[in-house]
Amino acid sequence: MRLRSEIFVSALTRQVFNRGGYAAIEYKGAESAGAIYLRQRFRDGLESLYAPAPQTVFGEDEAETRLFECRFDRVEPAAIDDFIARERRFDPDLWLVELEIDEIGDLVSVVG
Repeated sequence: MRLRSEIFVSALTRQVFNRGGYAAIEYKGAESAGAIYLRQRFRDGLESLYAPAPQTVFGEDEAETRLFECRFDRVEPAAIDDFIARERRFDPDLWLVELEIDEIGDLVSVVG
Protein backbone atom coordinates (compact mmCIF):
# COMPACT_ATOMS: atom_id res chain seq x y z
CA MET A 1 0.00 0.00 0.00
CA ARG A 2 1.29 3.45 -0.93
CA LEU A 3 2.11 5.88 1.86
CA ARG A 4 -0.52 8.61 2.29
CA SER A 5 0.49 12.00 0.88
CA GLU A 6 0.24 13.75 4.26
CA ILE A 7 2.57 11.20 5.89
CA PHE A 8 5.07 11.36 3.02
CA VAL A 9 5.17 15.17 3.18
CA SER A 10 5.49 15.17 6.96
CA ALA A 11 8.41 12.72 6.86
CA LEU A 12 10.09 14.67 4.05
CA THR A 13 9.87 17.99 5.89
CA ARG A 14 11.35 16.40 9.02
CA GLN A 15 14.25 14.98 7.02
CA VAL A 16 14.96 18.38 5.47
CA PHE A 17 14.95 20.10 8.87
CA ASN A 18 17.19 17.36 10.30
CA ARG A 19 19.74 18.14 7.57
CA GLY A 20 19.74 21.85 8.38
CA GLY A 21 17.45 22.89 5.53
CA TYR A 22 14.05 24.53 5.47
CA ALA A 23 10.74 23.09 4.26
CA ALA A 24 7.24 24.54 4.07
CA ILE A 25 3.93 23.48 2.59
CA GLU A 26 2.77 26.10 0.08
CA TYR A 27 -0.38 24.19 -0.90
CA LYS A 28 -1.88 21.38 1.10
CA GLY A 29 -3.63 18.86 -1.11
CA ALA A 30 -5.68 15.76 -0.57
CA GLU A 31 -4.43 13.99 2.54
CA SER A 32 -4.62 10.47 1.20
CA ALA A 33 -3.55 10.64 -2.43
CA GLY A 34 -2.84 14.19 -3.57
CA ALA A 35 -0.08 14.62 -6.16
CA ILE A 36 3.09 16.04 -4.58
CA TYR A 37 5.25 18.68 -6.26
CA LEU A 38 8.58 19.75 -4.76
CA ARG A 39 9.85 23.29 -5.26
CA GLN A 40 13.56 23.54 -4.53
CA ARG A 41 14.85 27.05 -3.93
CA PHE A 42 18.53 27.95 -4.29
CA ARG A 43 20.56 30.76 -2.76
CA ASP A 44 21.05 32.41 -6.16
CA GLY A 45 17.28 32.97 -6.53
CA LEU A 46 16.70 30.19 -9.05
CA GLU A 47 14.43 27.22 -8.46
CA SER A 48 13.85 23.66 -9.60
CA LEU A 49 10.53 21.82 -9.66
CA TYR A 50 10.08 18.08 -9.18
CA ALA A 51 6.76 16.56 -10.22
CA PRO A 52 5.31 13.08 -9.85
CA ALA A 53 6.90 10.81 -12.44
CA PRO A 54 4.59 9.34 -15.09
CA GLN A 55 3.33 5.82 -14.49
CA THR A 56 5.31 4.57 -17.50
CA VAL A 57 8.58 4.78 -15.54
CA PHE A 58 7.34 2.58 -12.70
CA GLY A 59 8.42 -1.04 -12.60
CA GLU A 60 6.19 -3.71 -11.12
CA ASP A 61 8.10 -3.61 -7.84
CA GLU A 62 7.90 0.22 -7.62
CA ALA A 63 4.12 0.61 -7.57
CA GLU A 64 4.16 1.51 -3.87
CA THR A 65 6.93 4.14 -4.06
CA ARG A 66 6.84 7.80 -5.02
CA LEU A 67 9.06 8.72 -7.94
CA PHE A 68 9.71 12.27 -9.11
CA GLU A 69 11.00 13.82 -12.31
CA CYS A 70 12.64 17.21 -12.70
CA ARG A 71 10.27 19.42 -14.73
CA PHE A 72 12.23 22.67 -14.31
CA ASP A 73 15.91 22.89 -13.45
CA ARG A 74 17.25 26.13 -11.99
CA VAL A 75 14.80 28.56 -13.59
CA GLU A 76 13.32 31.88 -12.53
CA PRO A 77 10.53 31.51 -9.92
CA ALA A 78 7.90 32.99 -12.26
CA ALA A 79 8.15 29.96 -14.57
CA ILE A 80 7.31 27.64 -11.71
CA ASP A 81 4.54 29.94 -10.44
CA ASP A 82 2.90 29.85 -13.88
CA PHE A 83 3.20 26.08 -14.17
CA ILE A 84 1.75 25.45 -10.69
CA ALA A 85 -1.14 27.85 -11.35
CA ARG A 86 -2.05 25.84 -14.47
CA GLU A 87 -1.70 22.53 -12.62
CA ARG A 88 -3.89 23.72 -9.74
CA ARG A 89 -6.69 24.59 -12.18
CA PHE A 90 -6.50 20.99 -13.41
CA ASP A 91 -5.84 19.36 -10.01
CA PRO A 92 -6.80 21.50 -6.98
CA ASP A 93 -5.82 18.63 -4.63
CA LEU A 94 -2.10 18.81 -5.35
CA TRP A 95 0.56 19.47 -2.72
CA LEU A 96 3.35 22.00 -3.26
CA VAL A 97 6.24 21.64 -0.84
CA GLU A 98 8.97 24.26 -0.77
CA LEU A 99 12.45 23.01 0.04
CA GLU A 100 15.54 25.06 0.76
CA ILE A 101 18.29 22.47 0.70
CA ASP A 102 21.20 22.03 -1.69
CA GLU A 103 20.55 18.42 -2.70
CA ILE A 104 17.30 16.46 -2.67
CA GLY A 105 18.43 13.37 -4.60
CA ASP A 106 19.06 11.46 -1.39
CA LEU A 107 15.68 12.48 0.07
CA VAL A 108 13.41 11.39 -2.78
CA SER A 109 13.74 9.09 -5.79
CA VAL A 110 14.31 11.16 -8.95
CA VAL A 111 14.08 9.46 -12.35
CA GLY A 112 15.44 10.60 -15.67
